[in-house]
Amino acid sequence: MQIVTRFAPSPTGYLHLGHAGAALIAWRRAREAGGRFLLRLEDIDPGRCRPDYAAAILEDLAWLGLDWDGEVRRQSAHLDEYRAVVTVLAGRGLVYPCFCTRADIAREVAASSLAPHGPGGTLRYPGTCRRLPAAVRAARVAAGEPHALRLDMARALAAAPGRLCYEEEGEGEVACDPGGFGDVVLTRKDAPASYHLCVTHDDALQGVTLVTRGFDLRPATALHRLLQELMGWPRPRYAHHALLTDASGRRLAKRDGAATLRQLRADGVAPAEVWARCRSVLPDLI
Repeated sequence: MQIVTRFAPSPTGYLHLGHAGAALIAWRRAREAGGRFLLRLEDIDPGRCRPDYAAAILEDLAWLGLDWDGEVRRQSAHLDEYRAVVTVLAGRGLVYPCFCTRADIAREVAASSLAPHGPGGTLRYPGTCRRLPAAVRAARVAAGEPHALRLDMARALAAAPGRLCYEEEGEGEVACDPGGFGDVVLTRKDAPASYHLCVTHDDALQGVTLVTRGFDLRPATALHRLLQELMGWPRPRYAHHALLTDASGRRLAKRDGAATLRQLRADGVAPAEVWARCRSVLPDLI
């Protein structure tokens, strides 16, 4: 089977060295195997994604010497596809509307005896709207009340019986349990789909066979495997790698002002030096 990898940044800021490392890993794995390397822009958040950031991503990757196969997939151009997936899940009784605000959820969690956080430290939804009568849900939706759509985790797990697992390079089959995520959001109030829904849909649609990404996203693999099983999508292999960090050991992040590739280029740094910096942290991968 031909190897197909992808790099899928969100155009919410300029790329930094951490992004460069992730892109280089995915590109190298595909090119060394004679496979395909895809570029996808995860731009479903209209409040944070900007066209100038999207354009800069293409410029930065080209400056690094990376090429990609086929057209760039922009998720914002495929919203109907994600809605169709939610419609399928809703038709099987696996989705329900949630009218809670973040403040509502925080209060409910504080008053609950359940573990407040799921994998990755995210606040775990206590299931408030899951307990609403169907007639009440329908009336509130019909009245135009803003709402998200959540996956009913208990029903989803029952609909995907058997042992969930994924193949991690260097480890083999790894058992996973997405139950700890609780009832995750599939469609947000301010966006037509969530990261988890879009990434699994697109990996399946584009024939991605190897998902290379940072260790910080490894917990999400359990949830992605559940969505793949529910939708009958193929299961890719996974290779989670270390993250690039700053001098203090903190992972590079846009919100912390990590040096961008755009700035490095303006400062006269050559692409080869960027490769060398990434290779010094991830010598076996780049």
